[in-house]
Amino acid sequence: MMAIAVAVLAIGVALAGVSFFRPNTVVDTHRYTRQVILHYTFSRADHPFIVLGDSITEASTLPRSACDHALVNAGLDGASTASDLGTWLNDVLEGRRAGAIVVALGTNDALQGREQKEFEANYASLLAKLKGSADHLVVLGIPSVEVRGRMPADYQAATMRRIDAFNAALPALAEKAGATFAPLPPMGAPHTIDGVHLDTAGYAVWDAAVLKGVSGACGTH
Repeated sequence: MMAIAVAVLAIGVALAGVSFFRPNTVVDTHRYTRQVILHYTFSRADHPFIVLGDSITEASTLPRSACDHALVNAGLDGASTASDLGTWLNDVLEGRRAGAIVVALGTNDALQGREQKEFEANYASLLAKLKGSADHLVVLGIPSVEVRGRMPADYQAATMRRIDAFNAALPALAEKAGATFAPLPPMGAPHTIDGVHLDTAGYAVWDAAVLKGVSGACGTH
């Protein structure tokens, strides 16, 4: 509850119109704000299906429920495997158990040039933290990026090499953690609005993969 109290205070400061925040403080405020929203959402949901991810998740077009379970968007803009989302989510779950948690991360790791070993270690640590909080864990594949908007060709190519390597490692990481791997089918071109964030066609594929991933948890409660 202390974390929630701090988050409420952070929201109050933000709403007061303070204009001298450093950029990282603004990010931290959003992190706390999202926790408060999730806290209220979880208080109304029994064994929810949670999708934990970055801005692709936060801006997603997912339905509000799946097989009679609330489908909760726990996306956090800018998140990566280094963002300690396991602690972030567990703090607001406060001992509640999720029916399923879908982990949808990796895009920002690839964009930031994270090394393969660090990505795999971070991902394994995250799954270990989440394992006790859900009946089912699902690992979602990472969508491709495009040469579009402000994404130049050389940066896209380097990012795609990392995404391909990350995706190749995800099935084994999922299996080791007792999770289900949910691959993303190929997306047509274009499937983003800016090279990274999905457009309507991209989300149609992404949403379907999430729903297929949680289907194994349907009917467990």
